[in-house]
Amino acid sequence: MKSESKLEKILTQGIFAFTGELGPPRGSNVETIREKAAYLKGNVDMVNITDNQTAVVRMSSWAASIIVLQQGIEPNYQMVCRDRNRLAMQSDILGVYAHGISNILCLSGDHQQFGDHPNAKGVFDIDSIQLISMVKQMRDEGKFLSGDEIDTPPKLFIGAAANPFADPFEWRIQRLAKKIEAGADFIQTQCVYNMNKMREWIKIANEEGLTEKVYILAGVTPMKSLGMAKYMQSKVPGMDVPDEIIKRIEGVERKKQAEEGIKVACEQIEEFKQMKGVAGVHLMAIEWEHKVPELAERAKVLPRPQV
Repeated sequence: MKSESKLEKILTQGIFAFTGELGPPRGSNVETIREKAAYLKGNVDMVNITDNQTAVVRMSSWAASIIVLQQGIEPNYQMVCRDRNRLAMQSDILGVYAHGISNILCLSGDHQQFGDHPNAKGVFDIDSIQLISMVKQMRDEGKFLSGDEIDTPPKLFIGAAANPFADPFEWRIQRLAKKIEAGADFIQTQCVYNMNKMREWIKIANEEGLTEKVYILAGVTPMKSLGMAKYMQSKVPGMDVPDEIIKRIEGVERKKQAEEGIKVACEQIEEFKQMKGVAGVHLMAIEWEHKVPELAERAKVLPRPQV
C-alpha cells in the first residue's frame, strides 16, 4: 500500500535523497519552529521532528510536525517507545496520518535517566522492532495490534534507525535485518564519523542483500568546534569519533573549526553519493539549521527535485 510520502517517491525514483532535522522547542513557541523551518524549506526533501530527544521535555513531535507541514515542508514524525504504551501509540499514528503526515521514524528512545526527568517511569511496552511491525500491520493489513479492523488505515512510509558503530559490531547487521523484516522501508543511521566502519557495515549489508530491501540514509552531523568533537567522542553513547577527526579540527585555529567541520561533512556526502547501498544522506545540523542552505549548496545537492 503506497503512502503519500514525497521521500518515498524520491527514493523509489532512484534520486539521492537529502533530508534534515528539526528539534521542537522547550516550550510552546510556534515562531521558533517556523524560523528553523524557513532554513530547511527547499533545501531538504523531508525533515525529522524529534520526539523528546535525549529524554528532555519538548513540544510533542506530532504538534511540531503539523506546524512544519503548514510551512510546506514534509515532516518525518518520530515516535519513541519510552513514553507510550501500545494504545497511545496506535492512537497517535492514526492522528498524525489524519493530519496529512506520511512518514514515521520508529525508535526506542534515549533512557529517561539521561534526561531532565530521571525518575520518570519508562513505558517500553513494545520495542522499536515491534513498533515497526505494528505500523506495518496497521498500514498493510488495516488491523490494530488487537486484530480489530481499522476503518481508514494509516498509509505511512516507515523508517527506523541503525547504529553501525555500537558493539558488538557483528550484531549490527543482524539488528538491521530484523528491522527490515519487521517492515522498515527506510533506515537512518547514527551520525557517521568513522568512515572505515561505515564502509565495512554497508559492504556487509550489500553482500547480505539488505540494501536491495531498504533505503539507507547515512547520518551526517557537521562538527561546530573542537569542544563538540571531544564531547561527541567521550560523552555520547553509541558515537564513534576517530582521533583523526579530533586532530583535524584541532589543527585549525579556533574561529575556523566550524568551517573545518563543514568541510569534513561535505567530503562525507561526496563519498556517500558514490557508495553502493547508500540511497541518501540524513543531515542532522543540531541547532544549526541556519547553516543548512550553505551546506546543501556546498554538498552539491541542490536544487532538490519536485516530485
